[in-house]
Amino acid sequence: MPLTPFGRTVDAVLLKHQQAAAGHSPMHSAVSKWDALRELAAARKTHGLSDRDLSVLQALLSFLPGKEIKPEPGATVVHPSNRAICERLNGMPNSTMRRHMAKLVAAGILIRRDSPNGKRYVRRYQGERVAYGFDLSPLARRFAEFADAAEAERALEARIKQLRETVSLMRRDLLNLALLGAAERPELSVWDQFHDLAHLTARDLRRKLGLAELAEIQARLAAALDDTKQHLEPAITEDPSTNGAQNEHHYQNSKKDSFESEQAVKAAHAPETESKDETGYAEKPSAERPAHRETPPQPPEAPAPSGPSLPLRLILSACGEIHGYADGAIRHWTDLLRAADTVRPMMGISAAVWEEAKTAMGAAEAATVVAAMLERFSDIRSPGGYLRHLSAKARIENFSSAPMVMALARKAAA
Repeated sequence: MPLTPFGRTVDAVLLKHQQAAAGHSPMHSAVSKWDALRELAAARKTHGLSDRDLSVLQALLSFLPGKEIKPEPGATVVHPSNRAICERLNGMPNSTMRRHMAKLVAAGILIRRDSPNGKRYVRRYQGERVAYGFDLSPLARRFAEFADAAEAERALEARIKQLRETVSLMRRDLLNLALLGAAERPELSVWDQFHDLAHLTARDLRRKLGLAELAEIQARLAAALDDTKQHLEPAITEDPSTNGAQNEHHYQNSKKDSFESEQAVKAAHAPETESKDETGYAEKPSAERPAHRETPPQPPEAPAPSGPSLPLRLILSACGEIHGYADGAIRHWTDLLRAADTVRPMMGISAAVWEEAKTAMGAAEAATVVAAMLERFSDIRSPGGYLRHLSAKARIENFSSAPMVMALARKAAA
């Protein structure tokens, strides 16, 4: 081992100068060895490392006394034998360990400090400590680099997770709309294509997709959803329950638990009349109404109260529990209203809250909400309070039960 005129080894002199040079730099400070390992683990893809490489690094860190790594070269050198390292790695083969160690050295995470005879040990020469082994100081010097790369990886993973959830919801919506379109407009042949696209997307989502692949799938699903809406618009427009341009909604309250009736809008030259529901729940017009409202009532052609923006068939397919409380098959809105009026006392919804909901959001909308609440009855702590909250929401903004129904439809299709 060559010595200097002052009796120190050459390696000791070089390490001393490196430490002195690093000490003049205020850019680096000691960092926690576990924080460095955690940030490097998050940014391992950026540096081309695997989980096995990090396991070897973790084993080396376990040989370092204390919790901090100093940035000075040579200040944090560990010198375990290959056998000791393999024992810390639960019996990993020596050749495998050496391969992962070489990968860490090539990535600049470790620095080999070999002794003249190739062994790893510590010597003291005239009060100076010289260690030969693996130098861990790059973990402290490059900690900011690892932290930035880890933050970028976490942001990318968050974007991928969010986009993946969006694509999953779009796929479920496309599948539900394809099933609805096949029932409403079976003469069109596009529903099978949308149905296949939804199932192929579900198969793709089983794999681990990148941001570009998810963006491509999202664009494809968005175009398909636009096509389904265009094909379903004629069917929705023709549905009497959603045609608001040709129906006038009239709400009345009676002493009994009554349903609201809907008046048909006559021609401009004909006087407006008030219709009476077939169930006989509607009251007679009061004296405060204008004179042209007091003409003899005429039965409407299709008595359908104010309905949600979704067809009745889709609501019944998503809310199947309401069928058990109907006298027979539910074919019209009045049947749904009667079933909701039957089940709401069993759910703990008082007559006052029920009348308030029908006045605030419309009879059929309130019946749809009750049917949706019945599907999640075990999860709702206070059905009456929940319905009162939705009624208050309907009075101050444009309330729609469509999100509740579509969520149930997606859950049923999952």
